[in-house]
Amino acid sequence: MTPDLIILADTVHTLDDRPHHEPIQAVAVSGGVVAAVGSRSDAQSWRQAGTRVVDLGTATLTPGLVDCHIHPVFGLDLTLGVDLSGAGTLEEVRALLRTEAANDGEWLRGWGLNPNAFGTIPMHRHALDDVSGGKPALVRLFDGHSALANSRALECAGVHGPEEFDQASEVVCDGDGTPTGLLLEAAAMELVQRHMPQESFAERKARLAGLLRDFARSGLTGGHIMDHSEESTALLQALEADGDLPLRLRTAPWCMPGSGEAQWKEMARSIGTGGRRWSIDAIKLFVDGTVDNGTAWLYEPDTLGQSTAAFWPRPEDYTAAVRYFASRGIPTATHAIGDAGVHHVLNALESLAETVPTDVLRRTVHRIEHIESVPDQLVERFKDSGVVASMQPTHCTHYSLADHSDNWSIRLGPERADRAWRCRDLRDAGVTLGIGSDWPIAPYEPLPIIADAQLRRRSGHPEQQPIAPAQALTALQALEGYTSHAAKAAGLWDVSGSITVGKRADFTAFEMDPLTTAPDEFAASSVLGTFVDGEIQFMLERLG
Repeated sequence: MTPDLIILADTVHTLDDRPHHEPIQAVAVSGGVVAAVGSRSDAQSWRQAGTRVVDLGTATLTPGLVDCHIHPVFGLDLTLGVDLSGAGTLEEVRALLRTEAANDGEWLRGWGLNPNAFGTIPMHRHALDDVSGGKPALVRLFDGHSALANSRALECAGVHGPEEFDQASEVVCDGDGTPTGLLLEAAAMELVQRHMPQESFAERKARLAGLLRDFARSGLTGGHIMDHSEESTALLQALEADGDLPLRLRTAPWCMPGSGEAQWKEMARSIGTGGRRWSIDAIKLFVDGTVDNGTAWLYEPDTLGQSTAAFWPRPEDYTAAVRYFASRGIPTATHAIGDAGVHHVLNALESLAETVPTDVLRRTVHRIEHIESVPDQLVERFKDSGVVASMQPTHCTHYSLADHSDNWSIRLGPERADRAWRCRDLRDAGVTLGIGSDWPIAPYEPLPIIADAQLRRRSGHPEQQPIAPAQALTALQALEGYTSHAAKAAGLWDVSGSITVGKRADFTAFEMDPLTTAPDEFAASSVLGTFVDGEIQFMLERLG
């Protein structure tokens, strides 16, 4: 063995499920993979001329953290304008927008709007009209599936009444057919978005580069991107032309209602293409929308009589798409939030045994994303089906409340709200559970997310009551959601997810031990460094 790098740390959590006769405190890397693990004394015999040694002292080293659900390129559009995510009341929202409107620019834009800020007041374009300074305005809601436009924006877009779409999208209208300004789902929002000023490629490339650097500084060494487009390819290629990406990215283009085999064939051809640290590896589908805007797919309507339909007007067409990709050994990831939506996806995935060869099924990982409220029988079906669960703990801790006074809980009613984000039940059932942020829907920093998964409340806020506390993960389960289970969720357990000889040398170094530090304290602590292919992507200056 001729190691390129030796990393020393007082604590190393390998997460490889193999017994070690003494504490692991040293890892050797050669050619981008783990070459040896052992003690500090072992490391003395590994070192050769030219070997770099990084001594992290009292730090903790783990496999590299991987966010199982992010939207960095799509998020460039979702994060234009003023950040409204911290606004708790309508007046705070309006004050931020009024200040933003005073800036130069043709349009007033905002993002991250929480519908709870409106209280019991219905969302309407009039809330934007008198703070926009005469500009057209479009504000994205936090869920990424809805937006509020003002009267001027609707006029610019020529939106004067209801529209028909191939997917379950809606231009919400008053009783007289006049648009309220609320736009539900992508097709409806696109009516207005296509009229907004567009950033240059150079501007978007610079923003994406900065975002990926921030991801690395937060502790991430990889991410599962749940969208992909021609622009994504161009941006990632341009960034890699400047040097390696600071983390690995696994992307999944969207398969949407209205598409057919011709489009599916083109998407299938893209699988496996990419660059040095990014690749197109799966297909993303949607079977419903969100609870907060009434577009989830529930067994029974929500308390406002909404969330009763699938995103695909003909759900059997969704099933046909899944079968097309699965039969070719292509992994799928389906957005399914409501109980009926999750039910349908499980039906579709379980039916694959009828048409897909067993060897193809065995090697292909299929996932369901979000899974916000499901009954016991669906948890049991996950266990039996082998389907991976991909969930975002901070959707629970940031946007719902223990007393059910938030918009999500009110819409669902107490029985379904009590079934919120059943992370622990799924883990206890033996289900692979990948964890992520869904950035920009929620913040991407993994340490607070790992803490929230254990606390079932927002870290750093001990005054808050936990939400469905029985669903809290252990510290190990939360860390596994970003490491070993993240690798399994991508079908990559043979090459990543643990510090094991022969696997990728992707690591995250922590100031504090994620398995023994109190969650609130861990959330506020520092990431000391990240490594991808055994190369330092980020290191605190005091260690560099």
